[in-house]
Amino acid sequence: MFRLFRIIIVALRFELDEFFLGHERVRGLRAALRVLTPWRRRSQAPRAQRLREALEALGPIFVKFGQMLSTRRDLLPTDIADELAKLQDHVPPFPAAQARATLERAYGKPLEQVFRRFDAEPIASASVAQVHLAELPDGREAAVKILRPGIASVIAEDLDLLHGAATLIEWLWADGRRLKPHEVIAEFAKHLEDELDLMREAANCAQLRRNFRESPMLLVPEVYWDWCSSGVMVMQRMHGTPVSQVEALRAQGVDLKALSRAGVEIFFTQVLRDGYFHADMHPGNILVTPEGRYVALDFGIMGTLTDSDKNYLAQNFHAFFRRDYRRVAEVHIESGWVPRDTRADEFEVAIRAVCEPIFDRPLKDISFGKVLVRLFSTARRFNMEVQPQLVLLQKTLLNIEGLGRDLDPELDLWSTARPLLEKWMAEQVGLPGLFRRLRTEWPALAALLPRLPQLVGQFLDVDRNAPLRAELARLAVRARRQRRWLVALTVATSGCALAAAWAVWFALH
Repeated sequence: MFRLFRIIIVALRFELDEFFLGHERVRGLRAALRVLTPWRRRSQAPRAQRLREALEALGPIFVKFGQMLSTRRDLLPTDIADELAKLQDHVPPFPAAQARATLERAYGKPLEQVFRRFDAEPIASASVAQVHLAELPDGREAAVKILRPGIASVIAEDLDLLHGAATLIEWLWADGRRLKPHEVIAEFAKHLEDELDLMREAANCAQLRRNFRESPMLLVPEVYWDWCSSGVMVMQRMHGTPVSQVEALRAQGVDLKALSRAGVEIFFTQVLRDGYFHADMHPGNILVTPEGRYVALDFGIMGTLTDSDKNYLAQNFHAFFRRDYRRVAEVHIESGWVPRDTRADEFEVAIRAVCEPIFDRPLKDISFGKVLVRLFSTARRFNMEVQPQLVLLQKTLLNIEGLGRDLDPELDLWSTARPLLEKWMAEQVGLPGLFRRLRTEWPALAALLPRLPQLVGQFLDVDRNAPLRAELARLAVRARRQRRWLVALTVATSGCALAAAWAVWFALH
């Protein structure tokens, strides 16, 4: 409740009521608010600046929300999008003294004994941590990421507040339960928890670096493990121009069209080939080298997909790009996203009405915000359930769209992605897919093959013959009982016959 009260106070202090009460339909509420808060003085700062400052004051979750919004220039006015872009790596830093104290507590010795050089001024400051440049004792340039002091308790309070809001959504909104707000928040909380452990982030970075070690499109920094801990991450310093500085990239001779296509290919490679993708790809986390290669930064939020998720997504994308809306509907029904009794033909018509208008059009002419609104209406009509495990993927796809729009508004997302999807589908089915799976599973198969006869024998002896043995035992018991009755009957019959014979003999004599 105290946190909720603080949010209301911050909203009033920065006059965010302008965003909620600006419509003429709520003119009465605006007048009532002025009467109830006569002490407020109207700020001269622009509305976009006030919104950014309010999000900064409210903490990391709200900053991340602003970061996501900043990539959606098709949904926001230009002044707000430009101002929110400052949240990507220009969040106010915490004092250098706190940074030094955190490092010396982590290493257990003075900072001068750890680094040859350490820059007190951070090069970047984000919602959860900030980055300082340094030089290792052997002369290698490094970037030192330090967790914000006390950030865990702030995030815990915000998550409690979000869960409270989720409960209200489920109570007050008819579609609340279908949207699974608690599951979505729990998924978000899990990734925020991962962000608070910089050793986990370092492991994420190392994994992504291995995945793209031979890639000509993406560079990932090396982790310097000897200097890492749960609150500190030290990695190779990377050089490049922020991807949002389009004019600077153009001046360096970077081919922006090729760069935008490479971004799409990197995204689908992470999702379909690896099932492991960078889930925080806002412009503040991406650099570009003069040669036109992407540089990934900030690995706190990574998404993972199971083979089932990848197969479902690939089938949907593949059918979507072929405009096979019937198959899209069938895949949704088969995967359980919509009830099993949904009529595929009706669902097909609804999907076609949403998707058909956006084909064969460049990104500049497509508003995915409007498409998502229409998809939401379709989902509500057919009782489609939200899949929490794919929320990060949806967020990343929106980020990719925002980047592509900035680099090349003429980018045809569909024609760029379709060959990648078709190649992946070809690798999953038929002989190539079989050989790939055999190659992957061969170590396990090699260990299993020598034991196969023994396992088959055990299976036949134990599993297959167990019921037979039980039946035979039951029949044996029954046979023994029958033999006893037969013996008794034979004895009785023989006795009766013998008695009758004796009776006849006595009668005759």
